[in-house]
Amino acid sequence: MMYKVKFIYNPYSGENHILSKLDTTINVFQKNNISIIPFRISNHSKLNQAFEGIDDSYKFILIAGGDGTINNVVNCMKERGIDLPIAVLPTGTANDFSQFIGMPSSIEKSLNQILELNERKVDLGKVNDKYFVNVFSAGFFTDVSQNTDTNLKNILGKSAYYVKGIEQLYNLKSVKLQIKSKEKNIVEEVYTILIFNGQTAGNFKLAYKASIEDGFLDVVILKACPIIDTVGFLFNMMKGDHLSDENSVLYFKTKSIEINCTSNTATDMDGEKGPEFPLKIQCIDNGLRVIGTKF
Repeated sequence: MMYKVKFIYNPYSGENHILSKLDTTINVFQKNNISIIPFRISNHSKLNQAFEGIDDSYKFILIAGGDGTINNVVNCMKERGIDLPIAVLPTGTANDFSQFIGMPSSIEKSLNQILELNERKVDLGKVNDKYFVNVFSAGFFTDVSQNTDTNLKNILGKSAYYVKGIEQLYNLKSVKLQIKSKEKNIVEEVYTILIFNGQTAGNFKLAYKASIEDGFLDVVILKACPIIDTVGFLFNMMKGDHLSDENSVLYFKTKSIEINCTSNTATDMDGEKGPEFPLKIQCIDNGLRVIGTKF
C-alpha cells in the first residue's frame, strides 16, 4: 500500500547541500512507490503550514537540515500533538544529532538507510516548555554557537566553530549558576554548562558517556578555574578523557535539573536561541520516534 512522507527541507542549511540532492531524494522515494510531499522552509512561510493535512496516510517526517532545523520541526510537531517518527538527512553545518544516530554523510546512503524503516524510540530533552534533540547550553559554547557568522559557516563548514572558539577564548568570562537536582545542589562559577541528550556540540565529543536511550541527560560543566586547569581540560578533551578531570569539570547524569542565573546570560538549544532563566530541564524518556538509526 502506498504511503506518504512529508519532506521538510531547509535550503539554507550548511552549504545549501540539499539543493543539489532534491531530485535524488524525490527519485528514490518515487522509485519505491512512496508519495513524497515537500515543504520548503523560508522566511515567508510558517513551519506550522508544513503539517496542514497530516493524517494517518503519512508514515514519517523526513527532515533535511542541521540540528537547528530538526529542533524547530520537533518543537512544531510537539505543539501540534503529531506523533509521527522523524528521519534525518544530514545537510547542516555540524549535524551532531544525525551523526549520533548513525546517519551517513552521503545523502544517497542516508536515504537507503531510512527506507529500511527501522524505528527506535529515543530520549528527548525538554527546557521549560520547549524541546531539544541534542544539547542545551549556556556560557562559552553558547557564545561560540550564536556568534559564529552564517556566511563563515557556509564557507568553512564546521571548522567555523573552531575558528570562533579560539577567538572567544580571549574573552572567556564566568557566570554564577544555581543548580538543583537529585544528584547536585550547588552554586558554582562556571565558564559553560552543557546538558546533553546526544554526545557532541559543534562536533566536539564532550559527553562521550551519553546514551540517547537511558532516560538520563548528561551534564557537563566547565568550572571557572585557573587558566592552567582550563588548558589542562582542553588537552584532556583532545585525548578524550576530560570527564574525569575533577579540577576543571563537573560531570553527572540526571533525569531533571533546575538552573537559575541572575546575570543576563544567553542560552542555546541545538544551535537555536533558548529560553531565559530560571530553567527546568528534564529528560523525556522515549520522547521521540526516529527512523533510519544505526547506533
